[in-house]
Amino acid sequence: MVRGFVFVITFLVLAVLEVGAQVQASEEGYSANYAREPRFRALVAYTDRAETAHVEFAEQGVEFFRRLNYGDGFYLDVTTRIDSCTYDQLKGYDVVVMLNGSPSTAAGREAFERYMEGGGGWVGFHAAAYNDARTGWPWFVKFLGGGVFHANNWPPQPAKLTMDAPLSHPVLRGLPAAFVAPESEWYQWSPSPRLSPDVEVLVSLSDDNYPIGIKDVVNWGDFPVVWTNTKYRMVYLNMGHGDLEFFDATQKLLFVNAFRWVVSRSPGGDPFLK
Repeated sequence: MVRGFVFVITFLVLAVLEVGAQVQASEEGYSANYAREPRFRALVAYTDRAETAHVEFAEQGVEFFRRLNYGDGFYLDVTTRIDSCTYDQLKGYDVVVMLNGSPSTAAGREAFERYMEGGGGWVGFHAAAYNDARTGWPWFVKFLGGGVFHANNWPPQPAKLTMDAPLSHPVLRGLPAAFVAPESEWYQWSPSPRLSPDVEVLVSLSDDNYPIGIKDVVNWGDFPVVWTNTKYRMVYLNMGHGDLEFFDATQKLLFVNAFRWVVSRSPGGDPFLK
């Protein structure tokens, strides 16, 4: 009986101390912000009918974003049929991540245009931005900053990347001024997106890499690889070829920063503050 009484008293004392600590933390400002429910909605889209290296990246990309959702930090849906998504469906998401492709049908493109023009968020990787003379989507070219595919190195190889924007930019937070990224097929664009007054280039392929390539060699030219069109809530990242893109911690931090930044600028307010 005495032992049980002592246990109850001890439990009550500890409970009081815990409540007191919580009150003190609340008064002083608690360092962490724990969500009581998922913070936002994200759609990850890819095609399983692309070239093998692009599908490999996409499959690892899906796993990457699922890992970011450990603990149900946000609602996450995955689709291989982005063309089937209507505007009414897309507008329910704070961000759409396109891993290796973009809409190819008139209906799919119209839905995506309306979504982005209405304040939607987009994170695109590598082939998700590929376009050439046959693409036939003028809005998308303008959305990307006016550039179309011009050249690439081959085979995929690592490259030194340099930061163009201040390291205080949220997408570059915690990154070094330069780093060597894992092997990839690097796309060069013409005209360079940097020439658009609406584009802010965040990361570029360093001139130190030239000539880059063994079979197909790029010898010179402006070479942005990460940028944002400031008229939209979007970031494009050129990485996305093969199964080695998620093995480098620095590059993964860049991916997380880009994703988080786009989400944080949601029209309804920054969900990370809720």
